[in-house]
Amino acid sequence: MTQREAIFPADRHALYDEHGYSAAIKSGDLLFVSGQVGSRSDGTPEPDFEQQVRLAFRNLKATLAAAGCTFDDIIDVTSFHTDPENQFGTILAVKQEIFDTRPYPNWTAIGVNWLAGFDFEIKVVARVPAAA
Repeated sequence: MTQREAIFPADRHALYDEHGYSAAIKSGDLLFVSGQVGSRSDGTPEPDFEQQVRLAFRNLKATLAAAGCTFDDIIDVTSFHTDPENQFGTILAVKQEIFDTRPYPNWTAIGVNWLAGFDFEIKVVARVPAAA
């Protein structure tokens, strides 16, 4: 039976403990990353939307790195948006900076009406490289 291993970025472990979940779970060669938001180190939302999206990707990058992964290892993306019609241009611009070469991960975008004070959340599944 494959064991589950909790993964935490070094500087945000207390935030996950406070809310009772793991930043990511490694199971075999797969990494399941919990939704990452544009939260500052104290857990509060970054107020500027574009910066909130960029910070969500930085938080995602830190969680991936804690498991030995990079953006290139991402297989599946699900993102959540509080106002997709007005936000999507900004999100796509940042997304294209991060995922600038093929093959792109598959992506599902979902409009929601609540993200605990945030306006964007991203969760992913990645394949952990053999060396990790």
